[in-house]
Amino acid sequence: MRGSLGAPRILLRKLRELMAEPINPQERLDKIVEQIATNVVAEVCSVYVLRDDNVLELAATVGLKREAVHQTSLKVGEGLVGLIASEARCLNLPNAQSHPAFAYKPETGEEMFNAFLGVPILRAGRILGVLVVQNKAHRTYQEDEVEILQTTAMIIAEMIAAGGLERLLKPGSSLDVKRPMQLKGVGLGEGVGLGHVVLHEPRIVVSALIADDVPREANRLDTAIEKLRLSVDALLSRSELDQVGEHRDVLEAYRMFAYDRGWVRKMEEAVKNGLTAEAAVEKVQSDTRARMLRQTDPYLRERLHDFDALANRLIRELMGRPHGPMAGELPKDAVIVARNMGAADLFDYDRDRIKGLVLEEGAPTSHISIVARSMGIPVVGQVEGVVSLVETGDSIIVDGESGAVHLRPAPDVESAFAEKVRFRARKQAQYRRLKSRPSITKDGHHVQLLLNSGLFLDLPHLEESGASGIGLFRTELQFMVATAFPRIGEQEALYARVLESAGGKPVTFRSLDIGGDKVLPYAQRLEEEENPAMGWRAIRIGLDRPGLLRIQVRALLKAAAGRELRLMFPMVADISEFERAQALVEREKNFLKRLDYELPETIKLGVMIEVPSLLFQLDELFGKVHFASVGSNDLFQFAYASDRGNTRMTGRYDAMSLSFLRVLKLIQDKANEHHVPLTLCGELSGRPLEAMALIALGYRSLSMSSSSVGPVKTMLLELDVAKLRARLLPRLEPGRPNEDIRAMLRTFAEEQGVPVQP
Repeated sequence: MRGSLGAPRILLRKLRELMAEPINPQERLDKIVEQIATNVVAEVCSVYVLRDDNVLELAATVGLKREAVHQTSLKVGEGLVGLIASEARCLNLPNAQSHPAFAYKPETGEEMFNAFLGVPILRAGRILGVLVVQNKAHRTYQEDEVEILQTTAMIIAEMIAAGGLERLLKPGSSLDVKRPMQLKGVGLGEGVGLGHVVLHEPRIVVSALIADDVPREANRLDTAIEKLRLSVDALLSRSELDQVGEHRDVLEAYRMFAYDRGWVRKMEEAVKNGLTAEAAVEKVQSDTRARMLRQTDPYLRERLHDFDALANRLIRELMGRPHGPMAGELPKDAVIVARNMGAADLFDYDRDRIKGLVLEEGAPTSHISIVARSMGIPVVGQVEGVVSLVETGDSIIVDGESGAVHLRPAPDVESAFAEKVRFRARKQAQYRRLKSRPSITKDGHHVQLLLNSGLFLDLPHLEESGASGIGLFRTELQFMVATAFPRIGEQEALYARVLESAGGKPVTFRSLDIGGDKVLPYAQRLEEEENPAMGWRAIRIGLDRPGLLRIQVRALLKAAAGRELRLMFPMVADISEFERAQALVEREKNFLKRLDYELPETIKLGVMIEVPSLLFQLDELFGKVHFASVGSNDLFQFAYASDRGNTRMTGRYDAMSLSFLRVLKLIQDKANEHHVPLTLCGELSGRPLEAMALIALGYRSLSMSSSSVGPVKTMLLELDVAKLRARLLPRLEPGRPNEDIRAMLRTFAEEQGVPVQP
């Protein structure tokens, strides 16, 4: 192909004609290798496809012995072809047989050929096969020849992904792109979901690969790149908005890639060689992804997410497709797959159609996990590379208990999990039969089981689960799903409906807890925060912007007219913050009283204990509040300086450790001493083993997701608290050696026949 730039375009036009011909897949592949060999002036052109057994099978060739087709194979890593597949990089050799990786296959007759050029066949950075050209002469192939081979490999990749070659393989073999896979992650939300993949940021399928008008495509690419740059610049220039911390870092990474001349030049070259603008972006994205996935530098691997997101934005710009999930495309059994999501993103989907959620990132106490659990959605997080391995519509199974994800499962696996779903349904039916039974331990201790909630759609679970009330109503969820701050009337209507639906059972509202990782898209921030979780959030925002808190308090007072209002304030670090909030409530109460509004019959104010500084003010605190709740998620992250959203920290520290159990016991002991009701409403309360320990520490009020009430009640009905206290409490005394408390709890449960599996 040592000629003009027109040669690649001629080849691509011929390939496009071949793709449209009504011929079988083998004939089409045979003609493709003939056209490539002619265009590149090669004596050999061969295509190897990757099978599901990690073997590359020769699928078509011109120049080698025809009888070798579908007979010759190499393992990934074996020979030059296997080396290309294992490293996802091009190999250009003037004398192939002198390379240490060369593997002689006598049935092919390739021993007479010296020059060798091989490129990986890639799709979304995933290896599907290898394309090779060879010549007898000792020569190094030129850059334009490498480029045309990479471009045609992209077209072959689409042909492989479409599945047309499946039946050509040796009997009993399948393409790797279709093989079943079991991926391991971390279970973040209980339950099992069977369904089909919906990508949260769907990959746009580029169907128009070959350009009709190259200058027009070059112009389209230039225009789209310029629009992309302007949009990123505009976002970064809006410094008054919430582009701070990691969010701003992402935008800075976007800008770095958008202005990278190397990235742009590669796309321009692909267009010059005859690809459409969007096909050029996809080709460069796939090549770059394959290289970056094999980097050992964690920083470079993390930047891959930024690069992918930017490339996808550029493709959407070119194709006129909106950003985010497409309306009307959700199947009835959708399993959402994403790198990560904000809690509010989940509400873009029809809850009745979501059967599961799979995240490349995600942690047990991240808010997307908490919200998904409250909605009863099975969740698996920290599934490395899952977004690249799936296609929209793939069958998938999510096991939130084991943390396993089964992609394109075999029929027997699917059948086994369908039975597991039926078993869970029978188990849930058993839990529902317990709903009217008092939650009293074997030795007579009553434990109040409450619900964590935040949306009106959660409220039917109150009756279904038999919970005693709502121990935590997260008022911020209403703000997170809205496009603007909810007006006072909207807030009042929601709070009134919640109280009415509770049917007289207690409801504890938490004042607005935004900030940190709960960012409202319409909220303004004035300065950058390096540590948002410890920055301007929750009660701090409410006290600094009292108008916001006053509106919410006024809405709550009006909604609770004639009833009891229970309101607690989050992220209180000093008693003076509670006193200021208390004064604000008193001011709003007096304001409504002057206007002759009916007030709540009783008003009880409390705090969330989640900042360690309060541990040294417990006596003074319990002398002022009507009640308190332990927010174990934040208290744990602050106690261990362990970011709850950082996947590297997941599992590093245990909430059942000696030190944290001592913290929890201290809080409960002080509450008992001052006769102040205390609830624990973090994730610990919803897991039977941890709830068992909390009851032994003296906790008699636990708030959890609706799906946890049944398992926790089943556990406590069989629990002898006195026996567990005798086993656990001595281990918390000062001077005791450190030990695995969790293992001790499991042993106790097994010995005493206490069911602690959800």
